[in-house]
Amino acid sequence: MGDLYAWLVSFFFIVALLVIIVWQLMCLADLEFDYINPYDSSSRINRVIMPEFLVQGVLCFFYLVTGHWAMALLSVPYLYYNVDLYMRRQHLVDVTEIYNMLKWEKKQRLFKLAYLILLLFLTIFWMIMAALDEHDHE
Repeated sequence: MGDLYAWLVSFFFIVALLVIIVWQLMCLADLEFDYINPYDSSSRINRVIMPEFLVQGVLCFFYLVTGHWAMALLSVPYLYYNVDLYMRRQHLVDVTEIYNMLKWEKKQRLFKLAYLILLLFLTIFWMIMAALDEHDHE
């Protein structure tokens, strides 16, 4: 039963990451269509950058602790990318450059979104497999 709970917890971590990424994409889309000014858009995005990085780090660590090595290995490139951005001090959106970098920022978050959706599908698959395995043992 513990394996099923582990997959359930990782499911909620991934959903939280998806919500954060979609929030950032919505802020960028609002900026693109002039519904919001650059300062508000960048401050809203920058407010959720560190929680995104922390949740991703905790998810990767959670996979390691629970022994899900394949999922941990799949999570490492995303974690590495976030750590690399943080170390180069390029993780925050600059309010003065947001219009010039808008296309890149959207592309970056769409790639993260696709990556997280892949992880979500794998998590759902393994959660179903764990539930069926648990059902067979009863």
